[in-house]
Amino acid sequence: MREVEVVVIGAGQAGLSSAHHLRRTGFEPDRDFVVLDRSPGPGGAWQFRWPSLTYGKVHGMHALPGMELTDADPARPSSEVISAYFERYERAFDLRVRRPVDVRTVREGTGGRLLVETSDGTWSTRALINATGTWDRPFRPRYPGQETFLGRQLHTAQYPGPEAFAGRRVVVVGGGASGTQHLLEIAPYAAATTWVTRRPPVFREGPFDEEAGRAAVALVEERVRRGLPPRSVVSVTGLPLNDAVRQGLADGVLDRRPMFDRVTPDGVEWADGGHVAADVILWATGFRPAVGHLAPLRLREPGGGIRVEGTRAVADPRVHLVGYGPSASTVGANRAGRAAVRDIRRLPAPERAAA
Repeated sequence: MREVEVVVIGAGQAGLSSAHHLRRTGFEPDRDFVVLDRSPGPGGAWQFRWPSLTYGKVHGMHALPGMELTDADPARPSSEVISAYFERYERAFDLRVRRPVDVRTVREGTGGRLLVETSDGTWSTRALINATGTWDRPFRPRYPGQETFLGRQLHTAQYPGPEAFAGRRVVVVGGGASGTQHLLEIAPYAAATTWVTRRPPVFREGPFDEEAGRAAVALVEERVRRGLPPRSVVSVTGLPLNDAVRQGLADGVLDRRPMFDRVTPDGVEWADGGHVAADVILWATGFRPAVGHLAPLRLREPGGGIRVEGTRAVADPRVHLVGYGPSASTVGANRAGRAAVRDIRRLPAPERAAA
């Protein structure tokens, strides 16, 4: 068993920001803290993004603390740009991320410490920063008949790029940014596209200023304070009405239909008898927080979420959730990393466990 003061789980934006602030306040990597990441290389979830998501299409990528992302080619895949940037960042600040390491569970240890059990052994720690994001938990809702569909079903997490849908009839499910991006990309290749969402999409005109951003984050934060599962920030901000979206609306690509009631072997069907034939159903239905490894700590509230004040889990002040709920944006993750480290420094030091 290895002992540290802090274990950081995840090396995406939130995890690297947290590690940076630990370093700045005197914590040494490997001696005082360790960063564990299950991915094969640097880049967090960005390394798994589809090739057609170029850096120029990324909305609001905020630089990590202490190092700007400069001279990035907007035509280059975001997976390459951001992975290379994260790799430079890890080296520049000597963060010594350990990967690939799969964190299996976090449970109570002795002397007030936590035990983090992983594929690379067990760590004893006085505090935990959980920065696992959502990419590992794609959400696909259940609808009657899904198992009978003879075509292909895939989630945004498996999206290969628009060329794979050439000549296919594609149903895209989901009213978020990914759903609209997929539709606009796929439409020129596909034989036909159909867009279905549970609620009518809300398009946002004009600039999204700082005041609007604070109001949106406050709505997400309120859910987290009440112990409810967090909603994405985009779910309360609406979709930006840019030139590409305007063209998609004019062309009928973004002509939204209400959610279907069942899946049939050859498509989808509504209760009124309406039917759309399909070769592919693409579920752009979002992700859920990857926090299953925290289950032994019993942090979940009756509402289904983890109640958080700032970044601290109300049920256990040793545990900080960074990049969760209101801090899921890149700028929010930076601020949350700093706040988590500030709180951790105030924790009373428990006894060190025997090796």
